[in-house]
Amino acid sequence: MAQFIPPTLASEPVFHIGSFAVRNTHITSVLTLCVLLAIALVLRNKKYQLVPGGFQNFFEIVIGGLFNFFDQIVGDREKTKRFFPLVTTIFLYVIISNWMGLLPGFGSIGLWETHDGHEILVPILRSTFADVNMTFALALISVTACQIFGFSMLGFKGYGGKFFINPLKNPVGCFVGLLELMSEVSKMISFSFRLFGNVFAGEVLLLVITFLVPYAAPLPFYGLEIFVGFIQALVFGFLTLVFLKIATTSHH
Repeated sequence: MAQFIPPTLASEPVFHIGSFAVRNTHITSVLTLCVLLAIALVLRNKKYQLVPGGFQNFFEIVIGGLFNFFDQIVGDREKTKRFFPLVTTIFLYVIISNWMGLLPGFGSIGLWETHDGHEILVPILRSTFADVNMTFALALISVTACQIFGFSMLGFKGYGGKFFINPLKNPVGCFVGLLELMSEVSKMISFSFRLFGNVFAGEVLLLVITFLVPYAAPLPFYGLEIFVGFIQALVFGFLTLVFLKIATTSHH
């Protein structure tokens, strides 16, 4: 007898390319990138007007608002210009992925497979960050970018000096340096599980509410998840920006 099971902590493989398992979160991630690429191509090919209106006005408000918000945090316009492309890309990628996971068909349309004598539904599409591997990958990009900007803007001595200190000359500073290294690793863990926990919890919440009281009852929760998706994207981008600012600030 066919039965529907709640979302699992691990994403499900939909098909294989050789030995590589293409999972439902991979498919959603590719769709998100396609949406971002389509937006970029439209904006690139659009003829801009001195007095914006409609489509152009909307995106100028969004991009300008984000830039001013980030500039207030960084406090250095030149740094903001360097950080803005990366942080904005992360923000847009996360928010589009989160909102796409709320579309009809996500988690409910899939392939029936038999496991232990029971048929279970393997959804073709799931929210990208309902898989902790995807959140960890994005966290790794964020933290790695902090190291790259830190070394490129402060140099090895200026940035690496807070991690690598001669224990004979400054034993306390050496211990603090080890703590700094540990904090860089902990950033990836906190980044990963914060985003994963909120997205996965949202999936489970919507599934339970839809199962218990279908149709009208889930609508307020969809509104809540839209807001949570925006907040999670903003928090991820905000924390990345703060860490970039700290990494490129001299510690002398």
